Amino acid sequence: MLLARLWFEWRGPQAARVLGKNLGVRKVSSGVSSPGSPSPRALNIFDRGLKRKQKNWAARQPDPMKFDYVREEVGSRIADRVYDIARDFPLALDVGCGRGYIAQYLNKETVGKFFQADIAENTLKNTLETEIPTVTVLADEEFLPFRENTFDLVVSSLSLHWVNDLPGALEQIHYVLKPDGVFIGAMFGGDTLYELRCSLQLAETEREGGFSPHISPFTAVNDLGHLLGKAGFNTLTVDTDEIQVNYPGMFELMEDLQGMGESNCAWNRKALLHRDTMLAAAAVYREMYRNEDGSVPATYQIYYMIGWKYHDSQARPAERGSATVSFGELGKINNLMSQGKKSQ
Repeated sequence: MLLARLWFEWRGPQAARVLGKNLGVRKVSSGVSSPGSPSPRALNIFDRGLKRKQKNWAARQPDPMKFDYVREEVGSRIADRVYDIARDFPLALDVGCGRGYIAQYLNKETVGKFFQADIAENTLKNTLETEIPTVTVLADEEFLPFRENTFDLVVSSLSLHWVNDLPGALEQIHYVLKPDGVFIGAMFGGDTLYELRCSLQLAETEREGGFSPHISPFTAVNDLGHLLGKAGFNTLTVDTDEIQVNYPGMFELMEDLQGMGESNCAWNRKALLHRDTMLAAAAVYREMYRNEDGSVPATYQIYYMIGWKYHDSQARPAERGSATVSFGELGKINNLMSQGKKSQ
């Protein structure tokens, strides 16, 4: 059954080993947290141990590239944002790298050396080819094993929506960045898979008299800028985009989500759905959202974020009250310009 949870023996990882002559490592016994041990201040929403198993299982499939289409697309868009910055980055870090969906689109002229960190060891064993020298690090997004002021660039693509302590994860990213370093990230937004969510809720309510959450909760875009600012970033940019993918039906969508390692891992998830509820949900999905060609759409909303670590060389807003022209004078600009042209 597509929603069945995949259980297999889990063995604790060895301590994360970070290579590099000038790269320091903070004193942590392992870059991967033990299951059920989030930050003391964090809400314990997700089973991080289960998420690690899901990602490891997905990476072991015979053809993992079959399910990489969304990550490939978002990885290329993050790379475009890196190229938009007119500088090179001697040392960069990818937090929650997966199979290296960002590094493959970057070149060695832009990034000198790339550290790729992920919670799942199988994904690190099957990273995609890149011309940039890379180092793989087994590490949890919530427990980065790097010292302060280490990286010129930190990127992250479609992994931060699974962390329990998002504010803490952003603070750690800010911590490992050098002054004037930049963080460029992407994560799923609140409207992601709304078609699937609505179909499951309607079918489960009708068949079972109520519904349980089957899709992970997401961060609201209004909160993202506040979280980045609270973590210490400045000169913030947050924008949203949508990627719509068409599938033959609901079950094919769910199969692909499992292949992506994106199955639900919330602690309050329901263990299983009855067969008739699943069939009803598929029928509701098709009835409500069917395309003209018979396929059904699935929407992936993506939040893109850019934040800089403070440095004295960065441009800063003028002090309050230092303006020499009032906004009330702006309406007279055209008259002043025309008078200047006449005087010439």
